[in-house]
Amino acid sequence: MVEVLVIEDDDRIRSLVLRALRDRGHLVTSAATGMAGLDLAVSSRPDLVVLDLGLPDVDGTRVLAMLRAVSAVPVIIASARDDDPSLVAALDAGADDYVVKPYSVSQLEARIRAVLRRTSGERADRSPVTVGGLVVDAASRRTTLDGAAVDLTPREFDLLLHLAERAGEVVTKRELLAEVWQQPWGGSDKTVDVHLSWLRRKLGESAAEPRYLHTVRGVGVRLAAPDGA
Repeated sequence: MVEVLVIEDDDRIRSLVLRALRDRGHLVTSAATGMAGLDLAVSSRPDLVVLDLGLPDVDGTRVLAMLRAVSAVPVIIASARDDDPSLVAALDAGADDYVVKPYSVSQLEARIRAVLRRTSGERADRSPVTVGGLVVDAASRRTTLDGAAVDLTPREFDLLLHLAERAGEVVTKRELLAEVWQQPWGGSDKTVDVHLSWLRRKLGESAAEPRYLHTVRGVGVRLAAPDGA
């Protein structure tokens, strides 16, 4: 049984989604405001959150940012338009997928299954990846560097894991957008650059003095162990 938290201010949509998901065997809780939903997400620890962007008290993107600061729970965004700039911002901030209103419950359930497979099931059987003194464990979603824990956001972790699993290879920004941000249609290279900058800082390096993350100008980025490691 999957526990789903629905954060949606429209009473009609919220009731329909709750009833339909419960009829399909899911355990469902809900909230009509962003802050109430955030409290429930932290206290009840659901398996997945469906988050509306247009909330009455706090913008959904802001709710996502606050949630990502304390939890890696998968999040599916509900948006009025697939070209909404706030949707792009939410995906960049760590959302795992999205549905566009009006959506069917069958479509939502299919997205729920896909996201949970991608974020949990596929990671369970993967062994930790070691590159020099860097260890990235997909199963526990923990990272250590020279034995010390590295505190990463969910998106930073996914980015580092993707690069670590391809250690020694040059990975293009287009691939990172498609595989890490789930944007096969493309996106902003700046998004990748910003996250790489944050990641470098947490690994104790910089673009000018790289240890693990090496920029290949005009191509992409390569993760490799420092010389002598």
